[in-house]
Amino acid sequence: MLWDVHCHFPRDWEQPGGGDTVRLIEARADALRSAGVTRASLLSGGRFGPDYEEALAMARRHEDLFVPVAAVDVDDIPPREIRRLHALGYRGLKIIGSHQRYDSHRYFGVYSIAEELRMPVLFHLGVIGGGVDYSRTHPRRDPVAAETLRRVRERGRMQPRDVSATRMRPFHLDGIANNFPELRIIGAHMGGTGNYDEAASVARWRHHVLFDLSGGETIERHAVERRLIGYEIGVEKLVWGSDCRDHEIAPHVESLDRMLIEVGITTEEAARIRYHNAAELFGEEEPRLADE
Repeated sequence: MLWDVHCHFPRDWEQPGGGDTVRLIEARADALRSAGVTRASLLSGGRFGPDYEEALAMARRHEDLFVPVAAVDVDDIPPREIRRLHALGYRGLKIIGSHQRYDSHRYFGVYSIAEELRMPVLFHLGVIGGGVDYSRTHPRRDPVAAETLRRVRERGRMQPRDVSATRMRPFHLDGIANNFPELRIIGAHMGGTGNYDEAASVARWRHHVLFDLSGGETIERHAVERRLIGYEIGVEKLVWGSDCRDHEIAPHVESLDRMLIEVGITTEEAARIRYHNAAELFGEEEPRLADE
């Protein structure tokens, strides 16, 4: 079994208005199932794509697969709106690009209600990716990268925006966890490139803080080379996420399988990362202590 905790509602970037949402969600479901994904936390609503109600209706086309998670603008959303989203059927929250540090008291109303309603919160951590990955290529020498850069510019995705990775660091999850000790927290991308030590430190001491393995080939490589899986971060503190386009899901599942073999963990430990940790976060399995 495999749980994808970081599955964005599919978007047709050629049609910013949304495109054919039925076609998009059916293609995403097919890609997930073909890759062996059992459950997928579908990050929906908010800034992009269909609104919360329409996205939820699309998710319900595959209730056995999708777990609805609401992407929220934490600077703008009233805390009471979290209750409405929960009542609609959303079971978790996704937060990215806040104007203040994640552990700002300004956001405590949202966190308090999420804790009360047992809604896990997935936080983007580190630099926001997208466009050209300059650690791997450059438009000066790569025609594909050059075309990507042109398309990004045409879509207006290089405009000024009030976003900073310094507001989205793993240590901010420590502040949240200390104030809301029962809030289930997922930090994306192993904390973000450059933040692995912070992520490991928070995972080490905060019971309900976990980190996902999404973020592409660089983070997957670092997870093995830097002994992050099962050594710096315990297997009970890791979950998996795709965070990619349909055709990339299966290759990332294959990468996960290779990673878990390379780091030498047991079958039972691998199952925790693949499925059981996420199932416990979202209340589909009951956590048990060693003496129970």
